[in-house]
Amino acid sequence: MKENDLQQYLYEHIPLSQAMQVEVILSSQESVLLAAPLGPNINHQETVFGGSASAVAILAAWSLVQVRLKQAGIKNDLVIQRNTMEYASPISGAFRARSRIEDADWQAFIRTLDRKGRARISVTSILEFDGKPAGRLQGEFVAFSRQD
Repeated sequence: MKENDLQQYLYEHIPLSQAMQVEVILSSQESVLLAAPLGPNINHQETVFGGSASAVAILAAWSLVQVRLKQAGIKNDLVIQRNTMEYASPISGAFRARSRIEDADWQAFIRTLDRKGRARISVTSILEFDGKPAGRLQGEFVAFSRQD
């Protein structure tokens, strides 16, 4: 899925992404990289609101699974089951979230999804600010196969 297509999908199906002015920088099998400005995500301390940072990290992780499933031609419903978010430092400007999936995890996920019609996978997103890590999300996502 190309960057513009993914961004349009997010804006149409997850309207919060448009309100947060999330931009898709990279969309590939290896990683999804999203960016967001400070303005619509600011808090009372003039840094990024923790909920915004978490939302962008979740969007990057969810998007990577969605991109991979779409590329594999697997129709699905994909939801987040749980996540943990660690904040390493305040973010006082535009920031990014970069997601990744371990290849061994992906292969097991696909086998389970094929066999059972649903599967879970763990995805990591790293928040980046000023070229440095600023936080880390570990999310668990569940996909359900669809037959439409």
